[in-house]
Amino acid sequence: MKRTALTFDPKDFLAKVGSGRTIAKYRKNHKVFVQGEPADSVFYILSGEIKVTVVSEQGREAVIAILGRDEFFGEGCLAGQKKRMSTAITHTESEIMRIEKPAIMAALREQPAFSGLFVAQRLARTLLLLANFGKEGKPETIISKVSQETLAEMIGTTRSRVSFFMNKFRKLGFIKYNGTLEVHSSLLSVVLSDHPPIKKKSPARNP
Repeated sequence: MKRTALTFDPKDFLAKVGSGRTIAKYRKNHKVFVQGEPADSVFYILSGEIKVTVVSEQGREAVIAILGRDEFFGEGCLAGQKKRMSTAITHTESEIMRIEKPAIMAALREQPAFSGLFVAQRLARTLLLLANFGKEGKPETIISKVSQETLAEMIGTTRSRVSFFMNKFRKLGFIKYNGTLEVHSSLLSVVLSDHPPIKKKSPARNP
């Protein structure tokens, strides 16, 4: 089982278009979904880039993320969101897989390796965003306390799963927490890799 988890390739798994999965190619500046629309699916970027934006009540638009190949977006439906909280627009020509909510929920239940990869990448991305990582090019401390229950709600999983991966990240040197939470740049390896080193025993070097 461990060997399977380590060699699991999400692209091979998701590229098998079947019930609940469709693949489409989009031109640049195409709106994949719009803020306020029903949230009923998750998307996976096979190629290209996606720009995620939000519009405030005052009508101001802000770019909150630029996502690339092998990243998921639109996962809010897994955390109970009924409507899209943002708009996703192709930043370049893109090929994207749309996975209906029941299909990805089934995959998360039936494929432990896929579930682990999905949750680890979502948690890593959320922690990096909360830490405003990248603004000063160094590790930053999250001042406000964020509970594991809140993190679980944000990424659409259980508290026990968040606790499991938080402990993994800490043992690997990706984060440090003792009252406050410090996020290290090495956590990016979880987001950028198809096979994040979450099962390695040796600690990663901090920047």
